[in-house]
Amino acid sequence: MKRIFSGIKPTGHLTLGNYLGAVRRWVEEEQYRTDALFSVVDLHALTVHHDPARVRRLTLQAATLLLAAGLDPARCTVFVQSHVDEHTRLSYLLECTAADGELRRMIQYREKGSRAEAAGQGVRLSLLTYPVLMAADILAYGTDEVPVGEDQTQHVELARDLAVRFNRRYGHTFTVPRATRPRVGARVMDLQDPTSKMGKSHESSAGIVYLLDDADTVRRKVGRAVTDSGSELVYDRVERPGLANLLNVLAACGGGDPRDLAGAYTSYAALKKDAAEAVVELLAPVRKRHAELASDPAYVGGVLREGAERARAMARPRVDTAYRAIGLLPPV
Repeated sequence: MKRIFSGIKPTGHLTLGNYLGAVRRWVEEEQYRTDALFSVVDLHALTVHHDPARVRRLTLQAATLLLAAGLDPARCTVFVQSHVDEHTRLSYLLECTAADGELRRMIQYREKGSRAEAAGQGVRLSLLTYPVLMAADILAYGTDEVPVGEDQTQHVELARDLAVRFNRRYGHTFTVPRATRPRVGARVMDLQDPTSKMGKSHESSAGIVYLLDDADTVRRKVGRAVTDSGSELVYDRVERPGLANLLNVLAACGGGDPRDLAGAYTSYAALKKDAAEAVVELLAPVRKRHAELASDPAYVGGVLREGAERARAMARPRVDTAYRAIGLLPPV
C-alpha cells in the first residue's frame, strides 16, 4: 500500500471547509486505500503569535474531531506531531541541507511575514524554517504520496528537493515523495466573503461554519450568507460567487451537481434554507460523536498515545539512519 501523510494545524476550530475539503476524504477513502498517517501538527501553530493554552485546547479538540468524523485508529495512525520527537530531530538535519534562498522564496513566508509585520508582532524565524519541518513530517515516514491542495504544492516540492539532495550527498536515505491532487473536495468559501476560502483562523467568524456549531448557529450563518445581485439563480463562480458557494455547499452535503441544483430554485431564501438544513444534517453525527469522545478523555488519550508510539516506530529507524549518514556519532 502507498503511504500518505496528512496534517492539520490547530490554529482555530475546524470548519465545514476543512471537513468537506479534506477530512471527509480521509475518512471515506484514504484510511482504506493507503497506509495513512494523520497528524495534528501542533508545532506548526507556533510560528506566529499564539496563546499556549488555546493551542493545547485546539490540539485536543482537533484530534477528537478527527476521530468523531470517522478516522479509525485500527485502520490509520492518528497522533499529535509534538509527541513524536523524530519530527524535530530530522528537521534540523534538513535545515542543514536546505538553503536560505529557497526558503525565502516560499510564498506563504512572504504573505504571513507581511501580516505579522503589519500587526506589529515581528516575524519569527520559525516562520521561515517551518517548511523544512513540514518536509521532515513527510520524509520521516517514507511517505510516497502527499495529498495537497494547490497552495501546498510548493512545500511538497521542497521536501522532494531536500530528499534528493540529502540522498546524493550522504547516501540513499529518503523516499522521494510526490504531491498528489486528490479527488476535488468541495471548495467552501467564507459565507460573508465568498472570494476567500473558509479558514479556521479568520478574525471574523460570521461567515465560517465550525464543525461544533449548533444547529441554530448554522442556520443563522447560512441564512445571512452574502448573495449576489440579480434574481436569476445560475451557477457562476466568477460572476456570482456568493450563489455558487451556497450551491457548492448544498451539493457537497447532499450530493448532486451545483449547476443542476441551481435550476431547482427560484429564490435565495429557499436555497439558503435547504443548504442550512443539509449542513445541520451532515454535522449532527459528528457533533454527537465528539460529545461522546470529549466525555471520555482516557480513550482519546489512549488513541493519541498508541498513535504516537506507532508513528515513532515508523520514523525512528529512518531518522537514525539519517543521523549516521550525515556524520553524527551514534550514542553509546
